[in-house]
Amino acid sequence: MAWQRKILRVDLTDGRCTPEALNMQWAQDYLGQRGLATKYFCEEVDPKVDPLSPDNKLIFATGPLTGTMASTGARFSVVTKGPLTGAIACSNSGGYFGAELRFAGWDMIVFEGRSPKPVYLRIENDKAELLPADGIWGRSVWDTEKILKTRHQDPLIRVSSIGRAGEAGVLMACVVNDLHRAAGRSGVGAVMGAKNLKAIAVRGTQGVTNVRDPAAFMKAAAAAKKVLADNAVTGQGLPKFGTQVLMNVINEIGALPTRNHRDVQFEKANRISAEAMHEKRPTDGKSNLVTNQACFGCTIACGRISKIDEKHYTVVNKPEYWGASGGLEYEAAWALGAATGVGDLEALTYANFICNEDGFDPISFGATVGAAMELYDLGLIKESDVGFPLKFGSAEALTRLAELTARGEGFGKEIGMGSKRLCAKHGRPELSMSVKGQEFPAYDSRGIQGMGLTYATSNRGACHLRSYTVASEVLGIPAKTDPLSTEGKAGLVKAFQDATAVFDSSGLCLFTSFAWTLADVQPQLAAACDGDWSMERLALVGERIWNLERQFNNAAGFTSKDDRLPPRLTTEPAKSGPAKGLVNGLDKMLPEYYALRGWSKDGVPTRDTIERLGLNA
Repeated sequence: MAWQRKILRVDLTDGRCTPEALNMQWAQDYLGQRGLATKYFCEEVDPKVDPLSPDNKLIFATGPLTGTMASTGARFSVVTKGPLTGAIACSNSGGYFGAELRFAGWDMIVFEGRSPKPVYLRIENDKAELLPADGIWGRSVWDTEKILKTRHQDPLIRVSSIGRAGEAGVLMACVVNDLHRAAGRSGVGAVMGAKNLKAIAVRGTQGVTNVRDPAAFMKAAAAAKKVLADNAVTGQGLPKFGTQVLMNVINEIGALPTRNHRDVQFEKANRISAEAMHEKRPTDGKSNLVTNQACFGCTIACGRISKIDEKHYTVVNKPEYWGASGGLEYEAAWALGAATGVGDLEALTYANFICNEDGFDPISFGATVGAAMELYDLGLIKESDVGFPLKFGSAEALTRLAELTARGEGFGKEIGMGSKRLCAKHGRPELSMSVKGQEFPAYDSRGIQGMGLTYATSNRGACHLRSYTVASEVLGIPAKTDPLSTEGKAGLVKAFQDATAVFDSSGLCLFTSFAWTLADVQPQLAAACDGDWSMERLALVGERIWNLERQFNNAAGFTSKDDRLPPRLTTEPAKSGPAKGLVNGLDKMLPEYYALRGWSKDGVPTRDTIERLGLNA
């Protein structure tokens, strides 16, 4: 079993909440979470839909291992058509919300329509109702969670909500749960805001009791946990340093995008690194990092909890930010730091707090600020446009823009539209470091060639979590490949993409893949779920999910012309580091990738591929 076999359909227009049996044939074909939610979405939504219209749907989905004793079984995904990109959006989050939804007896929630007034969804096991969002609309994520727990007199409620950014239509708005875990990319929070849906508050006490073979599952889960504990990355590096362990590593190999990708190394990287977070501040003798934190069921505990220096200019008169909260992870530290040229760790932490508090993506935010700073440097944005100087390296500009973007005010409204729209408005669209409208994460593809193909072909726009070839090209996991070579990268990217689709659909965290392969996941799924979950079957499921997403995007109007990188990465050689003199060789990799995928030269799945994967059903 493993699945709860039940979904909740919420008609926001009419205010109805209706239980529905899970389509078990689709569960067999798409597993859960990302795959299964995408199948529902593609079956029910016109690919041409306006992402912010009532006709777009918003799906919260768990995997069959979410809420079980499998390590990292905390994950859930939010699937919709993303307003930042216009492409299929699937944003993944951890924390405790996903497990609570399963404990309440649900695999998935499908939101339809648009509420005439702001509401939130309250779930208590089998009972679900829409309630007025009085007192929480217009409030931050942090306030919303506190208010709802007080209102329902239950401190164990798990809340997933949008902040003021989602309400204001900021296109990089995210959905935040457990205060600082987020379904963070592609603007899923803006869709939630457009539906007048403020929050989901869940309390579940039923548990996940329908694992197919509990004894076999416990054995498989225990064996997999040992693999994580014994691995240097998942057992030591991530618990101590979090993903921030990568900051100095990526900088040293010349692949840290700096000042809107003008450079590939940041001279102040050591000031905003994991090591810097551990160091004692000269001002108060305390470190930025307070402790690490784990999501539900996680044995890795890579999360960061930080505290800002109370005398720092950002918070000296704001005691509400003196407490400990979600700290910098690598992608956020890069986007807020290297991408903008800011080397002030405390300022970055404050900006990250604001992103968490009001629910917007620090990757797209920081990268868009970096693009704006370049436009300012070129004289295309004036100080009068912004209200203050917007120079590379200005911590004050970064933190002020974070505050403005949170509220959708002033120049923050411009930033909230993302770099693609901002750069096009000012006549330099090529300065947006994005694919399909979504900003790059923290790896320059001149220094890590496979990531160029990863970004270009990602179904949700530029993303590292769809094919993390950094594992192989930099860390040597599962095997070392040359980061400066394009050879073999098409096959590597395809393999990572298909495997990642399975991890994302299972309910497990992708970070386990630093130690696990699908051979570690397969015994857990086979023991938990009815049906055939052989290695061969899992490989087919991952490939099927990837191609389904591609079909949706093609129907939405995307073509092979959208599988491109900004010209800076393919025509401007890296200025320093091991990749000095290199550009990304996407044109060499892309045709081979299409052929391996079974797609036409135009990037369209062939009839044979569609039939082999059962996508014509």
